[in-house]
Amino acid sequence: MAFGDFCSPGEGMEMLQQVCSKQLPPCNLSEEDLLQNPHFSQLLLSLSQHVDESGLSLTLAKEQAQAWKEVRLHKTTWLRSEILHRVIQELLVDYYVKTQDTDLTSEDRKFHETLEQRLLVTELTRLLGPSQEREVPPLLGLEKADLLELMPPSEDFVWMRARLPLEVEEQLKKKCFTVLCYHNPSSDLDSETLKAAKVWNLAEVLAGEKQQCQAAKSQQKEQMVLLEKKSATYSQVLLRCLALLQRLLQEHRLKTQSELDRINAQYLEIKCSAMILKLRMEELKILSDTYTAEKVEVHRLIRDRLEGAIRLQEQDMEKSRQVLNTYEVLGEEFDKLVKEYTQLKQATENKRWTLQEFNKACR
Repeated sequence: MAFGDFCSPGEGMEMLQQVCSKQLPPCNLSEEDLLQNPHFSQLLLSLSQHVDESGLSLTLAKEQAQAWKEVRLHKTTWLRSEILHRVIQELLVDYYVKTQDTDLTSEDRKFHETLEQRLLVTELTRLLGPSQEREVPPLLGLEKADLLELMPPSEDFVWMRARLPLEVEEQLKKKCFTVLCYHNPSSDLDSETLKAAKVWNLAEVLAGEKQQCQAAKSQQKEQMVLLEKKSATYSQVLLRCLALLQRLLQEHRLKTQSELDRINAQYLEIKCSAMILKLRMEELKILSDTYTAEKVEVHRLIRDRLEGAIRLQEQDMEKSRQVLNTYEVLGEEFDKLVKEYTQLKQATENKRWTLQEFNKACR
């Protein structure tokens, strides 16, 4: 494919897998991005020939690898001296602990005191630094010659130096056994010979486990890259689905909403009618349970009698109304006669009551 030509979908996916998965650092690029930007695709292909997976140029990556190799060599040398120094310090600490609990032989005391004295003088000599062209005054005004006078006798130093490898070897063996038992607790019950054999292969076992961990980390990194790519792809698919759903809602919601409202209205109307009929049925049920045939017959008789009494009262009321109408025709003269009649009747009643009282008194 020439530079600047548009790539086909199959070529775009092949380019995406080749460039973004193997030769370049992880990047969230889709096939659509490469199809829409063919010049950028060619740039990635050209760039992948000059960089590694970490993004460094091949020359810089080679120099970096050489620098890391030198760093590892210096680190190994420093670790050896640091381990030896710490082992010697632990020997002296163990010596001070033993002096509190047990009685040591004169040879042990002589060995540890000579070792401590030699170690202190060596450390102080390093602190003083080089004596040539010194611009600052020496520490505490001491010179190397002053410290060298504190060195133990040469015979004692030679004797201590001959014994030191055995002591260091014994201390390192204890440490190795401790590491072995921590790595494999079942080895704690093994014999010393079997432990030594396991320690001999412990470095290879740890190296193999480290290689497995690195392989697992590399596989995890690849899985993470694949997961990120799938997440990006799924996110784009979900966004497209959401856009499609939104468009479908906008197009079909107005059409279906009116039909849905009509169906809901019909449903509510039918439900309301059913509730009214149910209430009427309950009312009739209560009435039928309350009023039996005997009660209805008694109520009918009572009603007939009440209606008859009402008719008689209406007839009496009609007669009274006719009499009143007749009296109203007579006018004021009739009113005077009524008043006079009332007065005479009241006077008669009074005289009758007085006569009754008089008759009671005579008796």
